[in-house]
Amino acid sequence: MTESMSFLGDKPVHRIGFGAMQLAGPGVFGPPKDRDGALAVLRRAVELGVDHIDTAQFYGPDVVNELIREALHPYPGDLRLVTKVGAVRDSDGGWIRAAEPDELKHQVRENLKALDVDRIDLVNLRRFERSEPDAREPDLADQLGALAELREAGDIDLIGVSNVTAETVRKAIDTVGIGGVQNPFGILDRSDEPVLELCREHGVSYVPFFPLGSAFGGGGPKALAVDPHVSTVAAKHGVTPSQVALAWALAQYDGLLLIPGTSSVAHLEENMAVIDIELEAEDLETLDRVRSKPVEGH
Repeated sequence: MTESMSFLGDKPVHRIGFGAMQLAGPGVFGPPKDRDGALAVLRRAVELGVDHIDTAQFYGPDVVNELIREALHPYPGDLRLVTKVGAVRDSDGGWIRAAEPDELKHQVRENLKALDVDRIDLVNLRRFERSEPDAREPDLADQLGALAELREAGDIDLIGVSNVTAETVRKAIDTVGIGGVQNPFGILDRSDEPVLELCREHGVSYVPFFPLGSAFGGGGPKALAVDPHVSTVAAKHGVTPSQVALAWALAQYDGLLLIPGTSSVAHLEENMAVIDIELEAEDLETLDRVRSKPVEGH
């Protein structure tokens, strides 16, 4: 039976949380077309037991954090808010790196203000080493040091890393200790297995993005639907191919946490039902035959 609870760092959470990125407008830019609908999704998520919401000030920008505050503040005592820093948006919605230590500190403070909290449960350092491996980045030790200073000051509780290599994960574990890793991983892209194994070894939470594959890389729900192995298991259990892919991810590591995102209450409820899917050994053997196709990070 799939366990419904795990840990985010040292914090008990349900294994299916909510990724809030899709609540912004197209391209994760600007306000949602249906603001009331976005607020309803957030409130329904908490009603269904979500106690881990992943967000960022650059979603919108500003938009998603404001929606979370409007929908849920004052927050339930067990709700864990996670954000990421390392980028900002320009006036046209472009993504701009902003990852020097002072910039990271400023972004954390912006998140604190927008969410109206005194401390954020976990802040992910978003790097570009997986998606743009040849690009120059600020010194990792300086970045982690800045976040460690904020942790010491009580502004954040846990430090995480995102879109990183196994080497960076090892360095982060050894220098500041981390509560989580957020990298691309799913049944269509298992290239991050070495990092997942590191997380298993050290008891670090692992939060995959693109767990259904990336539509930008030829993956996503459409690719899952046409895969014969996934569709066979889906038909056996009377569920969707996307639900099978999420259930498969949960079966890989008991410290793996899902944060599927949506702007639809119906889709939210479908995602939350994944915890009740019991994949058998023969199902996992069938799904292991799905062809892995790595995608770029986000």
